Amino acid sequence: MNPKVDIFLSEAKHWQKEFIKLREIVLSCGLDEDLKWGKPCYMFEKRNIVLIHGFKEYCALLFFKGALLSDKQKILVQQTVNVKIPRQIRFTNLKEIIEQEKTVIAYINEAIKIEKKEMND
Repeated sequence: MNPKVDIFLSEAKHWQKEFIKLREIVLSCGLDEDLKWGKPCYMFEKRNIVLIHGFKEYCALLFFKGALLSDKQKILVQQTVNVKIPRQIRFTNLKEIIEQEKTVIAYINEAIKIEKKEMND
């Protein structure tokens, strides 16, 4: 756990409980944590996998290479038409995160596998 992320979470005025739960889930997948672009960012061997961020109406887990995920649950959202590869899983409350925890872990693990494959190609 990165102290910079601890500070970010302690100062979060909105989505604090949701951010803390997302952090717990992501860290359970063995990723390294840092603060990039002012947001908690999680990496595998220094390669960005996911970012936690919040907006007015939702908080999200952003997969940097989300378009490459199989998205069997059809929960990934393209932020805007100009954003080509990253995809988000959006949440509006803590309950949604808890209910989708196993799915989120599966998506993170798939993202790690994609990154490992690209590193070996």
